[in-house]
Amino acid sequence: MADSYDAVVIGAGPNGLAAAITLAQAGRSVVVLEANETIGGGARSAETTEPGFVHDLASAIHPLGMGSPFFSGLPLHEHGLEWIVPVASVAHPLNNGEAAIAWHDLHQTAVELGEDAAAYRKTFDRLIENWDDVTDFTMTRLTRFPRHPMLMLRLGLAGAAPATRFAKSRFATEAARALFAGHVAHSLLPLSYPFTSTFGLVLGASAHTVGWGFPKGGAQSLTNALAAYLESIGGEIRTGTRVQNLSDLPDHRAAIFSTTPAQVGEIARERLPQHSRLWMRRFKYGPAAFKIDFALSEPIPWANPNVAHAATVHVGGTLKEIATSEKQMSSGVPPTKPFVLLAQHSLFDDTRAPQGKHTAWAYCHVPNASRFDMTERIQHQIERFAPGFRDTIIAKRTWSPAELEASNANLIGGNVGGGSNRGSRVFLRPGIKIIPYRTGNPTIFIGSASTSPGAGVHGMSGHHAAREALATALR
Repeated sequence: MADSYDAVVIGAGPNGLAAAITLAQAGRSVVVLEANETIGGGARSAETTEPGFVHDLASAIHPLGMGSPFFSGLPLHEHGLEWIVPVASVAHPLNNGEAAIAWHDLHQTAVELGEDAAAYRKTFDRLIENWDDVTDFTMTRLTRFPRHPMLMLRLGLAGAAPATRFAKSRFATEAARALFAGHVAHSLLPLSYPFTSTFGLVLGASAHTVGWGFPKGGAQSLTNALAAYLESIGGEIRTGTRVQNLSDLPDHRAAIFSTTPAQVGEIARERLPQHSRLWMRRFKYGPAAFKIDFALSEPIPWANPNVAHAATVHVGGTLKEIATSEKQMSSGVPPTKPFVLLAQHSLFDDTRAPQGKHTAWAYCHVPNASRFDMTERIQHQIERFAPGFRDTIIAKRTWSPAELEASNANLIGGNVGGGSNRGSRVFLRPGIKIIPYRTGNPTIFIGSASTSPGAGVHGMSGHHAAREALATALR
């Protein structure tokens, strides 16, 4: 183990590993330091309920990971990664046993939406046709001039509308409106906010392109494949190594932080200019998650059997109900009928549970650092669309915002989005900066979900930060 490296990466989550791989591919010596004993950050898995039941600790479904320009260029399959892609990307149960299904196939989805078939195709046709260009733009820093400006202009104009207005003006049926609203709710913003339609358009299109898949065996499988590839090209990883000051780092020419700005500002405070420390302290963190891992005796008994064709289920009811839930959350109130994001991996991956048994992963949005126990409200929402769900529960493990942060220091107050999406931060992270990965010190960089392109298991923030380091400090 060396005492000196070209670069040190702090944090062994997807972005940290992506940064290290980028550097190692360029021939630079690199070591990744991880405070926890297990690598992965937001892409980890563990048996949190009962032996044999594997639950993802944070991110569980990975459309952005499957579509990541960086990950897709790596030989991760040679290191054990296998993607599972269900025939339906998302299911959205509704009242009276009805459900809207975003099948991987656009035509099937549109046909089932009845009178909204033409409107649904019109909404997503161009995005699907030009998906590679959409990915190229959304997965890079948005201060870069787009490769196809007119296409991105059309996306920007359509996405500028608040999601509630867009859904009501574009779709006639409650099913289509609710399906769109479920995608938008991933934004952690009230659906009445400008630009929230962008989330619905991009995530909705991804359902019919890359699909909403996940790694066989759990999110940890993606992390392990990234780590194995990194080590195969000369990179090093040290776990159980908490960094509290720059003096804790081995000798290096560049440091890349896959952490929040607050952590960078604290650890590197003596080598950062005052204006950098100021914006890092003022960086805003968004709403939190309250999460439950379930071990189940059988599959969730959805009232509509088609819901079992998707690993991802948006449990929230109508557009109006979802909008109310996210508005309450944004106002500092725990939602009375929360929008629940649910994953049912074991229907498609038998490595997740003992034979004949199943798992469920569910969370809802709550105010940052909320102490309110959402267990009963989450279970009530699931039971509403799956009568008898409670009877299938063998064991459960709840995760409050404080427990999520204790598990992963990047989840400040339980915020799973890497920061607030309000205002310009929807697009410009960590702020209005031409190069978001710079910190004010030419040898210190930040490449986490707090920088463009933002939240999600895609590794692009770390990759771009490493490229910036290669172009400057490591030239």
